[in-house]
Amino acid sequence: MATSSIRVLLIDDFHLFRRLLRLTLQNELELGAVVEASDGEEAIELAQALQPDLILLDFGLPKLDGIEVARRIRELAPQSKILFVSQESSIDIVQTAFSVGASGYVVKMDVGSELLTAVKAVLRGERFVGSRFAGHGLFATSDEPTPGSAPGNKVFAPLQRKNIEIAHRHEAGFYTDDASLLDGFTQFVGAALNAGNSAIVIATESHRDGLLPRLQAHGLDIGAAIEQGRYISLDAADTLSTFMIKSMPDEVRFLKVAGDLIVEAAKAVKGEYARVAACGECAPLLWAQGNAESAIRLEHLWDEIAKTYGVAVLCGYPLGGFQGGMGSHIFDKLGAVHSAVHSR
Repeated sequence: MATSSIRVLLIDDFHLFRRLLRLTLQNELELGAVVEASDGEEAIELAQALQPDLILLDFGLPKLDGIEVARRIRELAPQSKILFVSQESSIDIVQTAFSVGASGYVVKMDVGSELLTAVKAVLRGERFVGSRFAGHGLFATSDEPTPGSAPGNKVFAPLQRKNIEIAHRHEAGFYTDDASLLDGFTQFVGAALNAGNSAIVIATESHRDGLLPRLQAHGLDIGAAIEQGRYISLDAADTLSTFMIKSMPDEVRFLKVAGDLIVEAAKAVKGEYARVAACGECAPLLWAQGNAESAIRLEHLWDEIAKTYGVAVLCGYPLGGFQGGMGSHIFDKLGAVHSAVHSR
């Protein structure tokens, strides 16, 4: 089948991630029609109407979760090939996805390295599972084909569904001075590194320089973390320049920059479950420059990243920059973008 004739349905409640998927597929594979859905019910309706050749499906969706969506699509569009693209990396979830007729599974953090390979394999009628699941024997249980699958394909026996809640952590810290900000960043970054996870710091040069000795004083081998790629430190102003257009953050550029950083940091984490924490001052710098609208917009983008990738995010603001202090209208407006707010 020529790639230009392939109909694709993208199902994800995060519009920036759908855009990333769309651009990746269109730029690399020159596909035909690409349609998007943001919730489970809409996805089922579009799948029935479009009868797509390929469906990229997230697990955590509003109204109906991805497993139920896949189950119904197999009935309404049995020839459609389903590739799960989700932040969930539980073996049980992967097994359940295949048991309801999925042809492939890719974790969102691995999209940059595995998506195109997965899409091509699925379109050829093959099964694909991400490299992080190697050695789990995922294709060795049941021989009974699902609707639309070829006889003899290995699929999973149905597993019991589990209720899974994706943590959302996007915090704002309001600090009285540089010392308290550095203490907050030290606690946040130190907790991530001590747990064997990765940390991304996007801050001013003085704060990045001040953070290193504090982390070392807490017994962290920060040199080893840097060598391993688990500690990534970037300048806030330089990072802003990579995705700002006319004083506003560009969604596509931001998604590319943030996504690449998260993928790079996640690769350095050993073990089955990669976790990444990110703290910084990009939005606070915009706020300090008087560009409140841009700062709020950037915080919304970080909030979506936190939800989609399961990344813990901490934004550090100088409390002195808020006229009226805590309880002011401006403070409340910023606080509303975050899942938690604290000050010290």
